[in-house]
Amino acid sequence: MARTGTKPPSEIAGSVVDAAAMLVERALKAGAEAAEAIVFEGQSLGVSWRLGKLEDVERSEGRDVGLRVFIGNRQAVVSTTDLSERSLGPLVERAVAMARVAPEDPYAGLADPDLLASSWPDLEIDDPVAPPTAEALAASAAEAEEAALAVKGVTNSGGAGAQWGRSGMALVTSGGFSGAYSGTSFSVSCSVLAGEGTRMERDYDYSSARHLADLDAPARIGRSAGERAVRRLDPRKVRSQAVPIVYDPRVSAGLVGHFAGAISGAAITRKTSFLQHAMGKPVFAPGIEIVDDPHRKRGLRSKPFDGEGVRNRAMKLIEDGTLTTWLLDTASARQLGLRSTGHAARGAGGPPSPSTTNLYMAPGALSPEALIADIPQGLYVTELIGMGVNGVTGDYSRGASGFWIENGKIGFPVSEITVAGNLKEMFLHMTPANDLVFRYATNAPTILVEGMTVAGM
Repeated sequence: MARTGTKPPSEIAGSVVDAAAMLVERALKAGAEAAEAIVFEGQSLGVSWRLGKLEDVERSEGRDVGLRVFIGNRQAVVSTTDLSERSLGPLVERAVAMARVAPEDPYAGLADPDLLASSWPDLEIDDPVAPPTAEALAASAAEAEEAALAVKGVTNSGGAGAQWGRSGMALVTSGGFSGAYSGTSFSVSCSVLAGEGTRMERDYDYSSARHLADLDAPARIGRSAGERAVRRLDPRKVRSQAVPIVYDPRVSAGLVGHFAGAISGAAITRKTSFLQHAMGKPVFAPGIEIVDDPHRKRGLRSKPFDGEGVRNRAMKLIEDGTLTTWLLDTASARQLGLRSTGHAARGAGGPPSPSTTNLYMAPGALSPEALIADIPQGLYVTELIGMGVNGVTGDYSRGASGFWIENGKIGFPVSEITVAGNLKEMFLHMTPANDLVFRYATNAPTILVEGMTVAGM
């Protein structure tokens, strides 16, 4: 994916601050007691390639604007993609009118002034280069597909793709906060099929990064996709039984994601979390750490401040197995009698809600091979299907496929099975390997979970 030229990293972000400030000023003049405006602006270019031909090229540019206004404890949110003078006047008037008749919310309001960010580090999330051309993206996608089709046993292509994007956001509040940032993204992906007729199996691989220099080579992505598909050929079924289950890093991050959902302030205030009463208690096995780090250099979800302008920082959500904090925005924090943890996230069309940034489970001491070596019979999961997780009880049931473990070694492929357990017990019986790699927004190493059930034949 060739690149040429340069472009100021903050060009997009700097262009939207004035628009946000203007909206806040207009809202106050129209009768709002407090207001905040957020503006998102972005560009993207992507191509799809299949069987040696360019399938399509997609280019987009857009801007989304959100205005939240307060009158007492009443709030209203409006959004638009039209920043013309003809649109903005009615937008502001509508927001204020809506706030006057909205139900009172004792927890609504701007973030506490003493929590607002006043400075932030350079997170290196914007690659200061001109965007690649469609021809360069097509060449990357073609290279990925060619490498995949060269793998023996691969018989067809599901397509390859390459994308680039640059986005910026600005947040301005009447409480004194003004900030903006921008970031880039690059990605390459490939999906292929192996086998013939009813024996066909599909798999994929992809890479995404903030900087082009950090992106995996397209040929490596294609080759990996092909090898993964071939390994899945001729899967077997296994009988139902209780065995250790090992989660590949491509799916182990989902377990960390389920944990994050359970400690969201929104779930805690609604009393819909299976970890509702777990604060300060052991939730995971001793030694396990889970961290959320919004300031990770070149992180896929790095940001210098949260969606309300609050200071953010790296936090250990789990330390030595113990739960240390909830994920809180301003509203959920006030409802719980606490203070925001800097985890507010938002779009243009609604109020903030808690969310993670660069979330990960810290690596353990054993290699994946050592983790598997003592398992006489077990399952190595590489793909999960469905969303069978009950956030209230922690009950967990997912369709799965992967490989059977025999005598400490990964053996034949398996499919059409279900793995089940309860997240409260699963968390307490986890052992992470030492192979953590930051490839996604949420990351985890290979994870061994004892005592789960495999439902098969």
